[in-house]
Amino acid sequence: MAKGAVWLRRGSKEKRLRRATAPLMRGDVLSLHYDEKVLAAVAADPTLLADERQYSVWIKPAGVLAQGTRTGDHCALLRLVEAKLGRETFLVHRLDREAAGLMLIAHNAKAAAALSDLFARRQLEKTYRVDVRGRLPETGQFDAPLDGKPSRTTYHCTHYDADSDCSTALVQIESGRKHQIRRHFADAGFPVLGDPRYGQFNSDSRGLRLAAIELRFRCPLSGRERHYQWRSQ
Repeated sequence: MAKGAVWLRRGSKEKRLRRATAPLMRGDVLSLHYDEKVLAAVAADPTLLADERQYSVWIKPAGVLAQGTRTGDHCALLRLVEAKLGRETFLVHRLDREAAGLMLIAHNAKAAAALSDLFARRQLEKTYRVDVRGRLPETGQFDAPLDGKPSRTTYHCTHYDADSDCSTALVQIESGRKHQIRRHFADAGFPVLGDPRYGQFNSDSRGLRLAAIELRFRCPLSGRERHYQWRSQ
């Protein structure tokens, strides 16, 4: 229960049950989801980059889920942040589990709605750092549709290492399809290093070499320009 693996369904609504003392009503349905690996997992510790009170900016470690699943949430960023700050947490955007980097977490419904709208209207600039197999051109753009929907990824190559035949690039996306950066680069013949799902001959002992390193936007709550940056390794 403490790890988020117990659910209560009352009528058409369902929620995680946190308290063993919660009163039950006739017709309530409890479901317990036991997954030994999930319950035994220990989360990597996220790092607080900025606390703006209504929202905060965190460095999510690779391997940490943005939010929990039915089998638990004690290793998910939302739950970890809630425990650290003692405030409500609301998810406003996502980052692949295997990727590390910057994430915004809202702390009230008003901030969650405002920041979610910012993402939906593409008024927030996100920059990613990626290491890929092969020699990238200096600049490039991928426009291949993903999942039948328009998708665009642009990049600027900042370094090429001939000995390893690997390139480093700064990337921005104009759409938010699932695994967009990983899929576009792999489909173009430049798979992201350490990607367990897309590409070939791109294994890396350090894990997925994709990180969200920069967020830039005008805060919809204060009207101020905000710029957050993380220098990933």
